[in-house]
Amino acid sequence: MYLLDTYARFDFGFERGNGATLFDKKGRDYIDFASGIGVNSLGHANKSIVKAIKEQSQKILHSSNLYAIKPQEKLAKAISKELGFKAFSFFCNSGAEANECAIKLARKYGATNFKEKKFEIITLKNSFHGRTLATLKLTGQDKFHPEIYAPYIEGFKFYDGIDEIIKNINEKTVAVMIELVQGEGGINALDKSEVKRLAKVLKEKKLLFITDEVQCGVYRTGEFVTSKLYGIKPDIITFAKGLGAGVPIGACACRHSVFAPGDHGSTFGGNFLATSTALAVLSELKKIKKSGKLDETIEIFNENLDALCSKFPQIFDKKEGLGLMLGLSLKDEIDISKLINLANKNRVLILKSGVKTLRFLPSLNIKKSEIKEGFKRLTKAISEYKI
Repeated sequence: MYLLDTYARFDFGFERGNGATLFDKKGRDYIDFASGIGVNSLGHANKSIVKAIKEQSQKILHSSNLYAIKPQEKLAKAISKELGFKAFSFFCNSGAEANECAIKLARKYGATNFKEKKFEIITLKNSFHGRTLATLKLTGQDKFHPEIYAPYIEGFKFYDGIDEIIKNINEKTVAVMIELVQGEGGINALDKSEVKRLAKVLKEKKLLFITDEVQCGVYRTGEFVTSKLYGIKPDIITFAKGLGAGVPIGACACRHSVFAPGDHGSTFGGNFLATSTALAVLSELKKIKKSGKLDETIEIFNENLDALCSKFPQIFDKKEGLGLMLGLSLKDEIDISKLINLANKNRVLILKSGVKTLRFLPSLNIKKSEIKEGFKRLTKAISEYKI
């Protein structure tokens, strides 16, 4: 192996995919309830995405942001239209980069809109915001702050619950960043009334409300942004994962256009390939939403998950999450690694979230037949678990 040892990989991989089904080198099929950790929003080998990539690759892939990029401009306009308010977008290559952009936007806002500079950003315990040094420190989990990578960038704090966040806002605070559904923290969907209360407090203090929708955004929970389900309009929203359906892209959309040329940048960010693909992704997802198919899929998948939870009360505690960002929390004595290995053995892919939650992030266009087969295999896998 010539790879850096950064992942505890399983001993199998895939050669091709079709819809929500993957195939290994021996041709064995796996039902994909993970979608590349929420990236493959339209599954594998989607015809519209393949067409968009092929057509753009025959023209131009990259020119740099020194020159006008028409699909980038179209994508920024499309995101603004989806949000329902005037938004300014910056495009990059990942969720961590989108969050880095949000940090810089917040700090410039704090430096230019108050008599005394404000720079601290507050997040929630059990949050996850990326793996750069800044976004690691922004992440509200001590395990992501090992001493080996110190010293970290200062100016980030996290608290246990929205009430604690509100109590700890001070003269240095410029923004609060939260995941409305915590992807790595147990698929924890925040309380809507608490989120609205936080939004009201921040607005009164003229501080920024940032929602990290890297995992829960782009129709993952049923709407383009989960913040719509919560009845709020954040100042900054970050995206990635499902926006490119497999082609790397991140986006930071904001209400306040405080950047000037030279304040931020990205060599690859928002190039022709990434943004033309993202435009095709949004077009397809809007069709699925408008037709009612997305809501139907959400209902069917949730019904199956509820049934699975009820069938194995000795294994599962409760269902978590929203839309197609879902989790089943386990009883304390259950070994999550064994369950995932049994699922792999039965050729259905699921994920882990936090310490004791099985995570489900199927493609948003997964077929009914794939859902049925996936839960059939998962039921068999769980039946094989020995307590």
